[in-house]
Amino acid sequence: MRINRFLAAAGVASRRECDKLIADGKVKVNGKMATLGLEVKDEDEVFVDGKKVAIQKNEYYILNKPKGYICSVSDNKGRKTVMDLMPANVGRIYPVGRLDYDSEGLLILTTDGELAQKLTHPSNEIPKTYLVKIEGTLTEAALNPIRSGIEIDGYVTKKCKAHIVETNKAYTKVHITITEGKNREVRKMFAAIGKEVQLLKRIKVGELTLRGLDRGAYRKLSKPEVDYLMSL
Repeated sequence: MRINRFLAAAGVASRRECDKLIADGKVKVNGKMATLGLEVKDEDEVFVDGKKVAIQKNEYYILNKPKGYICSVSDNKGRKTVMDLMPANVGRIYPVGRLDYDSEGLLILTTDGELAQKLTHPSNEIPKTYLVKIEGTLTEAALNPIRSGIEIDGYVTKKCKAHIVETNKAYTKVHITITEGKNREVRKMFAAIGKEVQLLKRIKVGELTLRGLDRGAYRKLSKPEVDYLMSL
């Protein structure tokens, strides 16, 4: 990693400002004056004005969010947040994207702003799969408007995948995979075909699933899982 990027990632200053610190001779690596463009390795010791600096390693968690929690670090209305489900010493992690108060399922929390941006920016079209339960019966043909793009809130949703996984007289369950993530989008898509969502659960981000994770439980993501999310 280049020295200016390393310093910026360590929170010293912007890359341009870090270049000036280097040019002014205020940065040393392993006791030697740093030069612009120098590559820094994990084992190197970096000092700015005599103070050692380091990049804090990012943390990555997956949480099976229950209903009744909001995806925020805090809430001025006193509602429970997903941070109430995490350990007190977890650090400055943030939820990636949102699941509304009445929705549940897979939520990623991390300190990694670049990954959060990657997973949430619409241009990246990261697939997210949801389990949707509605009252009564539904046919595959009834899902066609949702699959092809349906107008909600003055815009037309992108094409998506949707199929019925269970149906009977009482309810129908659908798996739907979208690549957007606008506010309450899935609920509004079903409302547009005259169906109210009774349960909404995110079950996959890409191919990452909640397998083995109970409702309200969390765990750290493994390195292969993080690498996979980075590759999406």
